[in-house]
Amino acid sequence: MKFTAIKELNEEKSYSISYLCDKLEVSRAAYYKWINRKPSNRQIENEQLAEQITDMYNDSNGVYGSKMMKIHINRKHKTNHSHKKIRRIMRILGLYSIIRRKSNSCTIRSPKEQAAENILSRDFNATQINQKWLTDVTEFKYGKDEKAYLSAILDLCDRRIVSFVLGHKNNNDLVFETLDIAIAENPNATPLFHSDRGFQYTSPAFKNKLQQAHMIQSMSRVGKCIDNGPMEGFWGILKTEMYYLNKFNTYEELKEAVEKYVYYYNNNRYQEKLGCLSPMEYHKLMVA
Repeated sequence: MKFTAIKELNEEKSYSISYLCDKLEVSRAAYYKWINRKPSNRQIENEQLAEQITDMYNDSNGVYGSKMMKIHINRKHKTNHSHKKIRRIMRILGLYSIIRRKSNSCTIRSPKEQAAENILSRDFNATQINQKWLTDVTEFKYGKDEKAYLSAILDLCDRRIVSFVLGHKNNNDLVFETLDIAIAENPNATPLFHSDRGFQYTSPAFKNKLQQAHMIQSMSRVGKCIDNGPMEGFWGILKTEMYYLNKFNTYEELKEAVEKYVYYYNNNRYQEKLGCLSPMEYHKLMVA
């Protein structure tokens, strides 16, 4: 608004009111009437909300869009602002979330695939925890073109990261360790286990591990990343909200950042599809 701009420039830059009114083509009488107005309750509420949004946007490094902003604002301040209202104020403030980059798959397929059927068939709904698990590996760079690989398992019911391992090589040991951790922490779990057709997942040794754990294997179709959509979505979220915002000089720096982000995602990143709860809040609700 012109009046707001005049007020701020007068206070911050000491420009005269007469000069600013003349430049912005408003009368001084109209400006002083606006200054001396008594703001309505709605105006006061909107100004407070705008301040809360700005603070949270800065705290999140600009990664929150209007939907995430609505959830976090309402939870933190115990309010019930609509998505439409949050979006409108963010637009007025010129606050926009960071656009997610297109992901690059680092799947390495075996020339002798022993692929399982796509049993999951894009049915990403789960009514119980440990009913359906997704897994994948993604690539990071640090230092001078050094590479690291993150393997993770995601539960489709509570959307928590069940287990994850960061390593220097994209090999069998990486995904085997990820599965071992998941089994150790969930000894009675027998989920449908879905992955892409990476060479680790098609290996006889991995198939044997799943059989021993009484898990049913499912695999995406060739070239169909959407068959593992929620897992790919998590990679996009992690990289947009953490990885792309930082530069990592060492493996240790990257490892620490990944560990902190997964903890944040599981415990503090609220999701609308989970009733505005975090994955672990929803998990505790399901096991209660």
